[in-house]
Amino acid sequence: MNPQGNYYDHPQRFSAEEWALRVKLAGVYRIFAYLGWDELIYNHISVRVPGPEKHFLINPFGLHYQDVCASNLVKVDIKGQIIGPSDWPINPAGFTFHSAIHDKVADGHCVMHVHTTATQAVCCLKDGLSYSNFYAAQLYGKVAWHEFEGITVHLEEGERILQSAGDKPVLMLRNHGPVVIGATLAQAFSLMWLVNRACEIQLAAQSMGAVVDIPEPVLRKCVADSLNFDPKFGAGEDALAAMTRIIDRLDPSYRN
Repeated sequence: MNPQGNYYDHPQRFSAEEWALRVKLAGVYRIFAYLGWDELIYNHISVRVPGPEKHFLINPFGLHYQDVCASNLVKVDIKGQIIGPSDWPINPAGFTFHSAIHDKVADGHCVMHVHTTATQAVCCLKDGLSYSNFYAAQLYGKVAWHEFEGITVHLEEGERILQSAGDKPVLMLRNHGPVVIGATLAQAFSLMWLVNRACEIQLAAQSMGAVVDIPEPVLRKCVADSLNFDPKFGAGEDALAAMTRIIDRLDPSYRN
């Protein structure tokens, strides 16, 4: 089985809107691999397909992120059932809580989950995320927590994860890793970038001694002044476009 497919395949079976989203999402999978945010064949980025149906795109289970391309992304419904032909299954552990978020969160059009060393390490800390650095300050008041229940393969945990998230765009799964929720791929990517950098800086700072706390009024000001997520300022589209250009120079086959 060739995960890349034919470079010259014509996407006649997809609408123009769905194909554009497929290309963009496949690019984000390659960006994650480039940044070292991949985890063998595991973890997920899911995004809602434009249109009245509650259909979503997610990575094929069995492929590394570097093998994901527009045509082999799998389309599923809200129950995780595959829509249309696909040579690949999906990982049920991946869509368990993704489906709950997509179904119930009005702007939850994109859901990302990673296991980077820094983010998972902070999820394992008793005190969790420390709002003591530039990146974390922009996340103040935006983070919720969910207690570890094991591997996320049970549908009922999806509902509990949803309840734990509440109205927060970032959910830290204790002992596991972060989940971010965005209205767009770019907005979710910007959030994940902040989460990962906040955790990296926290671990580096704490390894050298006690960190300097940031006063709450300053934290609130940082959140108000951070424009990374505001649709009026692109909600991260410029940053995502810049990263996509890097991937295009390295390997544009994700556009297949």
